[in-house]
Parts: sequence; C-alpha cells; structure tokens
Amino acid sequence: MGESWNISLFHYRNHGAAYGRVLIGFQVKENEREKFQSFINKLDIPYWDESENSAYKKFLS
Repeated sequence: MGESWNISLFHYRNHGAAYGRVLIGFQVKENEREKFQSFINKLDIPYWDESENSAYKKFLS
C-alpha cells in the first residue's frame, strides 16, 4: 500500500470468537479509486464497501 492512501479510521472488534471484525476507513482521491479497488481485490479477503451505508453517511462522511 505504501503511502498512496491514508488510513483515516481503524477499529478492531473481537468477542471471543475465532475471528475478529475490522473496520478500516481509507481516504482515496477520486482519480485513484480504480487503482485502490484493484489493490483491495488483490488482497483476496472478504470485504464490504460501506460508502453507501446510511449510518456511514450520517456519522462519518
């Protein structure tokens, strides 16, 4: 990832399960969104884009 994008939000949550949940917010310039999407897809981990989530829009945007 280098210095291309800024991690502006990070939250880890674990309730004694075998897995944890992570919320990460990235600041990505509009003209770099395709490059960022390609980077995320190459990680080969499940993720959800919450950009259109109403809670995100109300509290974080």
